[in-house]
Amino acid sequence: MKVKKAVFPVAGLGTRFIPATKAMAKEMLPVVDKPIIQYAVEEAFAAGIEQIIFVTGRGKKALEDHFDRSVEIESNLEAKGKTELLKQIQELVPRTGTIVYTRQHQPRGLGHAIWCARDIVGDEPFAVLLADDMIKTEGKPVLSEMVEQFDRFRASIAAVMEVDKSQTDKYGILDAGPLEDKIVRVNDMIEKPAPEEAPSNLAIVGRYILTPKIWDHLGKKQKGAGGEIQLTDAMRALLKEQPIFGYKFEGTRFDCGDKAGFQMANLAYALERPELKDKLLDFIKSGCFNIIDFRSCSSQKIAILEPGRLFANQ
Repeated sequence: MKVKKAVFPVAGLGTRFIPATKAMAKEMLPVVDKPIIQYAVEEAFAAGIEQIIFVTGRGKKALEDHFDRSVEIESNLEAKGKTELLKQIQELVPRTGTIVYTRQHQPRGLGHAIWCARDIVGDEPFAVLLADDMIKTEGKPVLSEMVEQFDRFRASIAAVMEVDKSQTDKYGILDAGPLEDKIVRVNDMIEKPAPEEAPSNLAIVGRYILTPKIWDHLGKKQKGAGGEIQLTDAMRALLKEQPIFGYKFEGTRFDCGDKAGFQMANLAYALERPELKDKLLDFIKSGCFNIIDFRSCSSQKIAILEPGRLFANQ
């Protein structure tokens, strides 16, 4: 069965971006001129996803409106002959039924947010995308690559990357062994372990393809790290019944749930825009700060900001 549905847990309050997110969904924060959520939705459609399922909460109306028609704006642009802008906003609106919404009424963790979509997804494999994790690639988007791997293995798969050992308490961490190029077979996993307790520094980041068997374990609603229902815990239980694989993607991951990561994403994506690149490079060369091109570094990177420099470390 093909992966046709994707769940987007977007109910979070975005407290790390207050006051910007006091009245605006964090997923609507722009990277250059597109909201974070749009990049993730475009990645899903590029991977062959046919239905997007947003698990929302209060205060997410702007997100819903973004993927809907705006008669006032369209009429204004048409009257002024701004055909290119008109085309851009019309292309944002997918076919009726392509995007559906459900609510997570209480913030009970990622696992619970995904479980809220169970009746819409049904008994079929599905993708999960965390929009905060923007992954910039030179080739195919990460989810497209993962769909191809799922078609081979017919088992759950997560995007993984190496992180600094001191950062393991921010991720689901794997105990895994190499299977083939870019693929690891998962032996165990633990959510947010302290560095001294982590089995490795191989971390899950925000792309998953899951088999429907995961509903059995999410439905138990067992609390884990932080007193929340964790997806990692459900996957760990699933591992006793089915194999799970990790896909070591090639690209740069920007944590747009973090202020520094969000700013670095803006810079990286802006430098690829011809109308912005020269102005930004002139500003950079003026001596305000120094930059190292992250594309010249290793194939799998996290963008890291330190005073005066933009790095990319594995």
